[in-house]
Amino acid sequence: MTEGKIISWVKSPGDKVEKGETVVVVESDKADMDVESFYEGYLAHIIIPAGNNAAVGAAIALLAETEDDIETAIAQAKSQSELIPETTSTNTPQADTIKTPVIAATSVNNGSSLSGRTVASPRARKLAKELKVDLTNITGSGPYGRIIAEDVEAIADNMTQKSVPVESIPDTATVTTPAFAPTSSVADITGQIVPLNTLQNAVARNMVTSLSVPVTHIGYTIITDALEDLYKKIKSKGVTMTVLLAKAVAVTLQKHPIINAAYNNQAIIYPPSINIAVAVSMNDGGLITPVLQNAEQLDIYTLSHNWKSLLGRARAKKLKPEDYSTGTFTLSNLGMFGVDRFDAILPPGQGSILAVGASQPQLVANEDNMFGIRQKMQVNMTCDHRIIYGAHAAAFLQDLAKLIQRDPQSLTM
Repeated sequence: MTEGKIISWVKSPGDKVEKGETVVVVESDKADMDVESFYEGYLAHIIIPAGNNAAVGAAIALLAETEDDIETAIAQAKSQSELIPETTSTNTPQADTIKTPVIAATSVNNGSSLSGRTVASPRARKLAKELKVDLTNITGSGPYGRIIAEDVEAIADNMTQKSVPVESIPDTATVTTPAFAPTSSVADITGQIVPLNTLQNAVARNMVTSLSVPVTHIGYTIITDALEDLYKKIKSKGVTMTVLLAKAVAVTLQKHPIINAAYNNQAIIYPPSINIAVAVSMNDGGLITPVLQNAEQLDIYTLSHNWKSLLGRARAKKLKPEDYSTGTFTLSNLGMFGVDRFDAILPPGQGSILAVGASQPQLVANEDNMFGIRQKMQVNMTCDHRIIYGAHAAAFLQDLAKLIQRDPQSLTM
């Protein structure tokens, strides 16, 4: 994150501000974050209004120690014209350019914990009390480690999940909304020039970065009759085809660690876990990849439950950084839209991505040279050719096909 967009100011000029209290909501590359003040005082002046961008570390507001100091703070700041420009700029000077103890600056920050005490939003504290959740055992996902309501809900959700048998997960856990959705109709945008939002800009930067990596593309056709039969049996328990495919990929990656690896500075990095990132299109534009962590270790029902939670938080822009930045292998499933085949762009920092096409009926000959109709699916893998060669990818895809075609039932064990 290099800059953030000011979504809204929680406090107004003249309001009292407590240390650790939320002052402003900032949109980062992937999520909306509450930003707290490190200082106690009164909000004297807003430098960056809502709707504008600010560089990380830039001053975005001025605080005065007392109400009597508000006018003094504003006057002194205006005397330093570069601090409060007539037009909004992301090049606002750092807070330390104000050389007076009565003025402090609240800044956009990448985030770090407030040490020595538990910092939580009022809503999080109220929710924790209702759900009987101990705040001292929670790692906050808000700015500076602040605990927010979603953190409490996640802990309570996990507690409930551990106490409820897998079979009792309700049918409502089924995700009926596709992972990709159109952002707007043609009629809405015809004749307009629409600037990229923060998430779209982040995606654009990542795609340009990917162009510097030499890649190879390997395709494979998989018969999916057995997988389709399994899906029909368990989809009422909240299991989606995307989660089934993610689980199959994770299990296969255990046999092929090089496919789960990444290149870095003339070395191969083998991560300690298998984290499957799944490409999801956001309704307001942009692309994000929520991560199913330790996918090879979790049963299919827990994995489906986690996926539903990730989707909900992704669309609410409430994902934590570890929810979208820890993937070791990416799955992109456009098959749900009837796409036959496509090549996916390799995400930065990963060694492979699998593009999944639609499973469609085709006329094929069996082992007895008899013709029949079988469901067949085309998958194409894009790999970092600096460490993953064609033979590596082919071996992985062969084992993935064997699992899907011969033993998909093992995915539920």
